Amino acid sequence: MAEAQNIPAGSTTTGSIAVAAESTVATRMSAPPSFDVADFPVPHGREEEWRFTPLERLRGLHDGTAVATGGAVKVEVDVPEGVTVETVGRDDARLGRAGTPVDRIAAQAYSSFEKASVITVAKEAVLAEPIRIAVHGEGGVAYAHQVIELGAFAEAVVVIDHTGDAVVAGNVDYVLGDGAKLTVVSVQDWDDTAVHAAQHNALIGRDATFKSIVVTFGGDLVRLHPRVSYAGTGGEAELFGLYFTDRSQHQEHRLFVDHNTPHCKSNAVYKGALQGDGAHAVWIGDVLIQAKAEGTDTYEMNRNLVLTDGARVDSVPNLEIETGEIVGAGHASATGRFDDEQLFYLMSRGIPAEEARRLVVRGFFAELVQQIGLPDVEARLLDKIEAELKASV
Repeated sequence: MAEAQNIPAGSTTTGSIAVAAESTVATRMSAPPSFDVADFPVPHGREEEWRFTPLERLRGLHDGTAVATGGAVKVEVDVPEGVTVETVGRDDARLGRAGTPVDRIAAQAYSSFEKASVITVAKEAVLAEPIRIAVHGEGGVAYAHQVIELGAFAEAVVVIDHTGDAVVAGNVDYVLGDGAKLTVVSVQDWDDTAVHAAQHNALIGRDATFKSIVVTFGGDLVRLHPRVSYAGTGGEAELFGLYFTDRSQHQEHRLFVDHNTPHCKSNAVYKGALQGDGAHAVWIGDVLIQAKAEGTDTYEMNRNLVLTDGARVDSVPNLEIETGEIVGAGHASATGRFDDEQLFYLMSRGIPAEEARRLVVRGFFAELVQQIGLPDVEARLLDKIEAELKASV
């Protein structure tokens, strides 16, 4: 297994590739998935999956001392015609179908929620407007479970906005029927004191397409765990991420793509910018190609732009391959400072230094913002990036 690194500005890492059924990477070193919180020991920070996370800032989510309080979050859902929204109990058979908790926080969240929300898009429905979910923290602790399910050949876009202040842990399930197409934009724009930990599970049907865009700006600590598996051949997953880590913030994104089915594709691209003392970003990209997953085509990349001194990046791509019958597989990670030549080029044409700096950062993120496809959301995120940059001046 490749040892994770604290990557200084200007360096590049490409992780490791293991081609053996008995290879062990981070995907195989944690406890087996379970819905029972008792199956996971309380982490101490020395475990592979916890060694980058400041446990004391989780506010008790990891050890069971965070007790849910009423009114901690307010959720508003706006759906177009053709969509059903239900509030269900813990015994609903649709809960947990997309994936099982893989760490203690996710298991605690599954064991602690009282009611879950299930959003269903009917078979062959093609939504003209996005589903919009607003989650606003109003203080306290909350555990949640959300299911978004698309019937066969349905198409939908979902925007989930997280704002306010709360300590929140949850599981989000995306279930795609055969031939379905789902785009999810999850924006973490919490207040500076919020804590958010979540596992995102996507189960992709035959010939279905899943696109995830995760955008993280706010929060004292945000730890997200997107996971993908396939329920049929021909499935495709695109995982995009954008994060802007400011002074003293900890933002952690841990991806896992399980190629458990032949002839499926995945592509992951995450980009981050960091500024200020104590800013800490963590990106873990794990891809497993099982022996039965012949014809797999996968790639993952993480790039980080360090804007000031005092920021730290840990970036670890892992790729485990158990079959030689694949179309392609690769990964890359790079961390660096501003390109002096780009800045010089802009400034030589009369653009002030700070404006040139903003243009470089906007260009760095533009590829990912354009993946959203919703002009109002794209404009809001670009404005947020501008505000973050101005705050550092």
